[in-house]
Amino acid sequence: MSLAVLAIAFTACEDPETTFDPVNPNLTEDAIIGTTQSAARTLAGLERQLAELQGEYVHLAEIASDNYDNTQTFFNQFLDVLNIQSTDANINAVQFELARMRELAKTGLAVIGPGDPDYTANQEAEFNFFIGLSYMLGGELFTALPAEPLGAAQPAAAHFTLATQFFQTGAAKATDVKTQASCILGRARALYFLGDKAGAVAAADQAIGLDPAFLRYCMFDSQNGARIDNEMQNAIYDRGSFDDLQPLPRLDFLDPKYNGTNPARDLNIPLLKIEEAHLIKCEAAIADGALATAQGIMKDIIALAGTRPTATFTDAAEDRTQRNPGTRPDNSGVTVAAGPGEMMRAGLVLDRKMGNVTVPVVSGTSVTNAMVDAVGSADEALELLYLLRQEIFIAEGRRMTDMGIKLVVSQIELLSNSNIKTEDTTSDIPPFFDAIKTEIDGINYDAAAGTCTILHNSNKIIVANKASSYVCPFQ
Repeated sequence: MSLAVLAIAFTACEDPETTFDPVNPNLTEDAIIGTTQSAARTLAGLERQLAELQGEYVHLAEIASDNYDNTQTFFNQFLDVLNIQSTDANINAVQFELARMRELAKTGLAVIGPGDPDYTANQEAEFNFFIGLSYMLGGELFTALPAEPLGAAQPAAAHFTLATQFFQTGAAKATDVKTQASCILGRARALYFLGDKAGAVAAADQAIGLDPAFLRYCMFDSQNGARIDNEMQNAIYDRGSFDDLQPLPRLDFLDPKYNGTNPARDLNIPLLKIEEAHLIKCEAAIADGALATAQGIMKDIIALAGTRPTATFTDAAEDRTQRNPGTRPDNSGVTVAAGPGEMMRAGLVLDRKMGNVTVPVVSGTSVTNAMVDAVGSADEALELLYLLRQEIFIAEGRRMTDMGIKLVVSQIELLSNSNIKTEDTTSDIPPFFDAIKTEIDGINYDAAAGTCTILHNSNKIIVANKASSYVCPFQ
């Protein structure tokens, strides 16, 4: 493969073998391939590319889910009502950056690494990790996607299967615990979405045994690159009083996960964390009818979240919302119901005008041991588990996939790749969410009474449809 892959950003549909010629005479294959530390430099480039990718998709996935309501016009207006179109430039950008990361990692594994005199087994493992990560994210974010340049669109399951293979190879090659844990936990996650309960649990147990506090970030460096900033932080904090993305009121205490506590650079986004392993094991226990085991795991998750760091800062510019201040819950006296007729809960909304606020920056949850003890059925346990997943993964671009909502192949790919079919560009929204797509994050707020009722409890909807192919992989 030509080194133009590294030098020039190619779109997902273009063939790098024939489309590009190097334009910089000082940047040739000989200048990189076969030189010392070329593998290390390429891996650094992959970390940067991951940041660019997350900068494209995380906020979009959060907008498409029930986690956030987009109240302004700066960020994507279509996904908030599940208007998923192949002509959406944001969707094309996600596909582009994902393909770019995958092909760069493949070039590192096949060409750059083997030519580096200093190439190590762990660097080989990292290349495998990034390829696996590319395929896993392809399966999580898209209904179908090419697995190679100019290839036919492959279903999500095919991408997850490829991910497990590269993660497994990476874990076997790794000599560093972080790399090994990354590959094993990534494999557990891909197996989870494949519905492989036994395989996912085995990998989850292995990851927990390797590092019970494991955490790997996507790292940002906005000082050294305009495109490697945390766009999710821009949406929930940095744009100040614009108040673009408003959290579901039951998630208010978790927002903003990324904030201005480090003025030198944006906060990093958790990419993989050991909470995932426990959540997988818990869902497997529920599917097996082992309710007591599932309850014990939930308590472990609550305890683990309690060990994760928090940040204390001012969020006084937040008006809930800028256009209509006070039209959303904005003080700790407000109680929130997850849906019509459900119990009002206190302690979910923060006072932002009364001084500093403290917010979890890795994992946080409102679920208590008492709530776990009160679970009386498998469905109640599953609903509580999906609330845990929603809270722990907030602002990480994960909730959209849990809801069964995915993006489509872009129109640019369709027009340029003869292997793409029109049906690959057609959205497949779960009918149980399509029916309420304009109300997914809707609320009824009575400021005088200090009560807020969310129009639809999405976790309850997920559980009610657990037998569908869209959600709950183990059911």
